[in-house]
Order: sequence, then structure tokens, then C-alpha cells
Amino acid sequence: MRIRSILGALVIASLPAMPALAVDMTPEDIKRMVDEAVNKRIQEHERHESSAERVMEKKEGQAGAVQYPVATGPITDIRVGRKGEENVPLGFGSTGSGKLIYAKPFLSAPKATVGGYADVMYNNLSRQNLDNPSRNTFGQQRMVPFIYADITDHIKFATEIEIERGGPNAPQTGDGSMQIEFAQLDYLIHEAINLRAGILLMPIGKFNLLHDSPLNDLVDRPMVSRIIIPSTWFEAGAGIYGTLYPSSLSKIDYELYAVNGMSQTAGGITDLGVRNARNSVSRDRDDNKAIVGRVAFSPMLGIEVAGSGYHGAYKPSAGTTDAGTINIVALDWTLQRGPFEVIGESAWTRISNNNATGVASRGIGPAGMHGYYIQGNYHFMPDFLKQWAPSHFTDASTFTAVVRWEHVDTDTDNRTKVNALGNQRELERLTLGLNFRPIEDTVFKFDWQFNTQKSAQGIVPAGDLGTSGSPMNGNGFLIQAATYF
Repeated sequence: MRIRSILGALVIASLPAMPALAVDMTPEDIKRMVDEAVNKRIQEHERHESSAERVMEKKEGQAGAVQYPVATGPITDIRVGRKGEENVPLGFGSTGSGKLIYAKPFLSAPKATVGGYADVMYNNLSRQNLDNPSRNTFGQQRMVPFIYADITDHIKFATEIEIERGGPNAPQTGDGSMQIEFAQLDYLIHEAINLRAGILLMPIGKFNLLHDSPLNDLVDRPMVSRIIIPSTWFEAGAGIYGTLYPSSLSKIDYELYAVNGMSQTAGGITDLGVRNARNSVSRDRDDNKAIVGRVAFSPMLGIEVAGSGYHGAYKPSAGTTDAGTINIVALDWTLQRGPFEVIGESAWTRISNNNATGVASRGIGPAGMHGYYIQGNYHFMPDFLKQWAPSHFTDASTFTAVVRWEHVDTDTDNRTKVNALGNQRELERLTLGLNFRPIEDTVFKFDWQFNTQKSAQGIVPAGDLGTSGSPMNGNGFLIQAATYF
């Protein structure tokens, strides 16, 4: 009735524009003309919308049928207008041509969320160190998109695409990279046990699982998580994870996976660490699988202690027939009380049969490595700043004062302390930091680093060469801005 009234009013309003027709018309003639015009307009309106309405009615009555998109971009309807087409599920048996690229179920029922993080930094150092090969430079370290998808209540997918230093074709430096850091498909069964497969982050230590720049309070990553645990470390594999509750206050979280084993490379595992042997994603080149897992115990809120381990075969060189093994054991901890926080990791690596690395100048590789870091954080927010500039300093803002001490020894058995370059890699670092978070997801960091590199004879003096070709003991300050988006 409402549509009929509106159309009738419009027809009557148009009569003065047609005086030749209206001058001799009786009120009955006018009413008859209005009714005919209104009925004609209503019939045209119904014909225009009937097709779309029938599509929606059919979809609502088809449980489990593929939901083809309607009014998606310039393609208003993927299906052709023949009866029964809507009953054909999307698959290889579907018919069509150019429009098939739009026949995706997620267009009509979006499931994925896109986000990520990015960071940019500046450092000014006395000379290079482990994470900073340039002494004085700006750097756009990472731009990392994430895609997360809730496919059903039981099926989840997540992936991270890491673009570092401008990507692999970055001009001038050529040290950029782009890679899938993880891509995992989860099938949720119960909180105590769930299935996971894909490219997996290795659960060795906690930092490898939580290494995003906006999460961390200092600019550079811990050295133990760069050398002994080769973060970011990922492998292809499958396994299980879950959570158990021994009591009303405590819980146990675990992950356990079978993954592709580490592979020999031209450099092998040397006093530079184990990074060259990681990430067998596309295939297991040595056909040697490994087992990796982590168990974390939290007796109460604010306290967690976790142990993790990796065990797998390792062939140190293409010319070596007898494979050895590599074992990594790690311990990490998180202690929180009010504004104070103490975190850290310690990791040990043992490599057997590491006598032929494929590099003539380094004929003997290390058998053992060890490293650790311990970090204290103090979170605070002065009230006078919130009163002075309430739009910039809010209840969601916080400052954090940070101190971190770390030590790494890549040859605990002194097998390589006198090699072709004359020094083993033993590094120490003290970092003092202050950062500001206007909100939790965005951080501005200001750090000061003190780095020391030791040799068999003691401290490496300025001008001497370390195992990387130059001393890694540059001191100075670093600034970084990082945010999730």
C-alpha cells in the first residue's frame, strides 16, 4: 500500500504538466488513469526484483550449498540464468569461462582478516655489530602482512609473509628477502588436543614464537635467539598442540611436531651459529625428519616456565656419508608482578660428526654452543603527562624502562678457537632502553648498546678481525618505531 500511495501521488502530481489530457477528464477518468499507471509501475518493479528475490530464496533453502556471490564488484551475478544452476557446487564440474575467477565462496561469505606489522629504525654505532652491519644508517627492516581465517568453528588458517629490507630485489644492498614465515592449517578437536600442519614456527624458546617488532621492548633481537636458536626459525611439518589444567590456578600448554630435518649447506654449522642449516620448507633434502616440542607450565597468573627441545639427524657436508645429530634444548621464563617483569631464555646446542663443513678454511665445526639472555622491564605512566597532554598520553599509554644482559658462545668445546680467522665467536651485550607506547600496538624505542667480542686471547681489540671478517663490538644507540596495522 505504501508503494501504491507513493506512485499514485507522483502520477497525480504530473497531471498539471499535461493540461490537454486533463481539461475534459472527470474525477472517475482521473482515478482510472492513476490506477492503471500505478499498476503498470508496480508490475515493472516486481519483474525487476523477482530474479534477485528468487536467488535469495533458493539459497536460504539449500543447506550446505555453495554460496555464489551476488552483486560482487562489476559482476552482478556469477551464475547464468538457467534453472538448476544454483544447485551445482563450485568445483571442477562447474561450467563457465571468464566469470569463474569470481566464483569464490569467500566473496559472498568473507572469512579472512588481513593485518600485519611494520617497523623502521635508525642506528649510530662506533662500528658494526651482530645485527647492524652498517655503522650509521636508517633501515626499513620489516613489513609483514598477516592473513588469518576462521573457515569453520573447527578449521582455522593463519599465515605470515615477511618482507625484509625492501625484498629480494632491493637496490644497492641486495640483502632483502621475502618469504612465508608460517602458513598453518589447524583442526580444533578439544582444548586438550588439536591438529596442526603446514609451515610451522619452531617452538624452541618463547622468542621464536613471539618475535614481532611491536611486541618486543628493545630494537635488536636477543643474540641467543639469532645464533643458537636461529630465529626466525620455521620448518614444514605436522603435529599436535593443546592446553591442560592440573588445578584451578595452573595450566600446561604444549606443542609437539614432526618436521623436516636441518640440511647441510656450503657453510654448514660453524662458529657463526646454526642459521645456515634451518628452514627445509619445500622438501627434506636429506630425508631426515626431526622432532620438536615445547611444554610450558604456569602455576598461577604472571608466572610461566617452559622447556623445549629439538632432535634430528644432520649431515654436515655433501661429501659426508655418515650423518650425525643435532640437539637443541632451551629454557625460557616469564615472571610478572605489578609493573615489573623479568623474562629470558637459555639454550644449548650439541652437534655430532661436525668435522666436515664443506669449507676448507673451517675443516672442524663446533660440537657445542650455549647462550642466554635475561631482561627486566618496568612499566610506568606519569600522571602529570596525562594532565599536560591528555590526547597524547591516555590510560592506554605506557612507558617501559628496560635492561637486558646477554651472552653467546658458539664453541663451548674450543674446537674452532684457532681457525683461519683467528677467533671464536663469543659475544656479550648490555642494552639499556626506554620506549613509549601511545597504545599497546604501537611503540617508539630508544636503546643504548654495549657490545663485547672475545677471542681465545681475550677481548678483540679495535682493528682485529672476528669470525665474520671484522669485530662485532660496535657500541651506540638505536631508535625504532613499530606498529601493528
